[in-house]
Amino acid sequence: MKVYEISDIRNLALIGHGSSGKTSLASALLFCAGAVSRLGKVDQGTTVTDFDEEEIARKVSISSALCHAEWKKIKLNIIDTPGYGAFIADAKATLRVADAGIVVVDGVAGVEVETEETWGFADGFDLPRMVVVNKLDRENASFERALESIGEAFGRQAVAVQIPIGAEKGFGGIVDLVTMKALQYPKDESGKYQTADIPAELQATAKAARDKLMEMVAEVDDALMEKFFASGDLSQEDLLLGLTRGVKARRIYPVFGASALQNIGAHPLLDALVAFLPNPGERGPYKGEDPKTHAPAERRGTADEPYSAFVFKTIADPYSGKISLFRVYSGTIRSDSSVHNVNRDAQERLGSIVILQGKESQPVAEVRAGDLAAIPKLKETGTGDTLADKAAPIIYPKVDFPEPSISFALEPKSRGDEEKISAVLQRLIEEDPTIHFRRDPQTHELILSGTSDLHVEAALAKMKKKFGVEAILHTPKVPYLETIKRKAEAQGKHKKQTGGHGQFGDCWIRLEPLPRGAGFEFKDDIFGGSIPKNFIPSVEKGIQEARSHGFLAGFPVVDFRVVLFDGSYHTVDSSDIAFKIAGSLGFKKAMEEAGATILEPIMDVEIQAPEQYMGDLMGDLNSRRGRVQGMNAEGSAQAIKAQVPLSEMLTYSSTLKSITGGRGSFRMTMSHYEEVPAHQQAKIIAAHKAAKEGKEAPASH
Repeated sequence: MKVYEISDIRNLALIGHGSSGKTSLASALLFCAGAVSRLGKVDQGTTVTDFDEEEIARKVSISSALCHAEWKKIKLNIIDTPGYGAFIADAKATLRVADAGIVVVDGVAGVEVETEETWGFADGFDLPRMVVVNKLDRENASFERALESIGEAFGRQAVAVQIPIGAEKGFGGIVDLVTMKALQYPKDESGKYQTADIPAELQATAKAARDKLMEMVAEVDDALMEKFFASGDLSQEDLLLGLTRGVKARRIYPVFGASALQNIGAHPLLDALVAFLPNPGERGPYKGEDPKTHAPAERRGTADEPYSAFVFKTIADPYSGKISLFRVYSGTIRSDSSVHNVNRDAQERLGSIVILQGKESQPVAEVRAGDLAAIPKLKETGTGDTLADKAAPIIYPKVDFPEPSISFALEPKSRGDEEKISAVLQRLIEEDPTIHFRRDPQTHELILSGTSDLHVEAALAKMKKKFGVEAILHTPKVPYLETIKRKAEAQGKHKKQTGGHGQFGDCWIRLEPLPRGAGFEFKDDIFGGSIPKNFIPSVEKGIQEARSHGFLAGFPVVDFRVVLFDGSYHTVDSSDIAFKIAGSLGFKKAMEEAGATILEPIMDVEIQAPEQYMGDLMGDLNSRRGRVQGMNAEGSAQAIKAQVPLSEMLTYSSTLKSITGGRGSFRMTMSHYEEVPAHQQAKIIAAHKAAKEGKEAPASH
């Protein structure tokens, strides 16, 4: 495999809303560049970048995939990213190592929710962008309408460099506004085109579009502006030079037209990727920090510096083990060498470095600054780690992933699965950091969390297909808590006489409410030795055990103080166990008078969706006992911020999909606990009682 210099590399990520055609566009680019011998199709499961069984079955990208092609002696590293909200975090992770974003927009739908979200990701990494309006062969597709939505969402810097020839089924080529030539394609998916004069009916439209492009290019710098004002025009050389500068400086976002499925537009797009996008050396310096002093550190991004690399993705393979995808930021990394993991202060022995083409790989002797590659079977290294020369250490910043917004209880399908499930989930988390799993200490359930129900279901399917481990999902139990509303005092007395030594423990306790979130406090207020010091911890232990089992409905009691203020003992019959039982009895008696109540978790919820759905979404939130905190515009979408009880949000994902037709997304994080309304408390208590009696619990529990 050829080794490339930094000036001969372009790193780009295909981003955009789900089903805009990113994977098909990657297939067309690979095919036209000669990297593959046939044009892969999503519907046939033959694309290079959607190779996972679950992706082929669902016909959507679930995780990012790396491929490459050579065009005009330039290596194009292409990252095909997922576009649906359930998997969008993976796109953010891969943009961390890209030098440009290719934003793919559906020619029918225009800019959508995740188009704007991924555009925001690219903004966060200061990436140049090009926009491709895809699917122009589809019914109701409109380049003009899509271009208008792009301008509304991203500003006037998004300017057309092409216009289509024909529309919908008649779409058969493009007009290049830079060369002012028509590129006409046959209906054979070959990607080959004939250059011709612009059709007469499009000449006026093309001239107007070129004038608009020229005006934007003239604004790139003062010298071009002076030339434009002086003559009202720019030479072909100045137009190309200004367009290239504008793209690299993020002052122009050129818009192209295409039909990836019909293989129309790929060749000129390949030319543009090579001509307009920066090489990795033009994007430096690359900033990080010194791991010891935390002082700023940086690399220029050249091959003659000490080596440094960032691991941006991990693939869990049941046969090859862990495969770590990385970008070399400086220096050279060679196969069969040792590298230092700076985050974990550990040495890693490398085997063969490989270049990925989807699921296929080719070994390479070395990888130089700017390039992307992969290493199988690293023992210590995970996603987000930096590999760097120990004598010149640097740590590059990790990507912040969103917190999970939905959780399910996970039940292994068999005892054999139960033994394997934790290890398999850990491997899936290495691959997808937005998946979390934990054992709930209160309900003892294994909780699997993700960004949506689709995300969790896909993880479960991957667990079965990749590792042969099966599990069943259930709606998780809500982690309710109990507390008190007023002070109460009670005596806990345990007295039992049997043959020989008896049992005696006697304590007086007072329960006092504490502020929400204070937890539990125990105060020893014994004077005069009414209870010996060695028995006082036993009283606390008895109360701790009793409060963990609850009073009203079996949920832990929190946010209260226990004051132990009096009691008595027997010199012979008193013991630790007797005072532990006495503490438990005293707690239960005091709870009867302390105004026991149930608390429920309240979530901070943020929902994003197009404006036309706001009324229905607000009405639905009100029906869920939600309190809307505010609304604000997020590009062309609206964002609702609200606080809603967790019990009302367990199945919200399907509701949101039903209301918005899949065009909405939401995030949910824990906020605080509040008292449950009285009528809801009655249902919760009834459910607890039914469960204790072995009956089926009501759905509200």
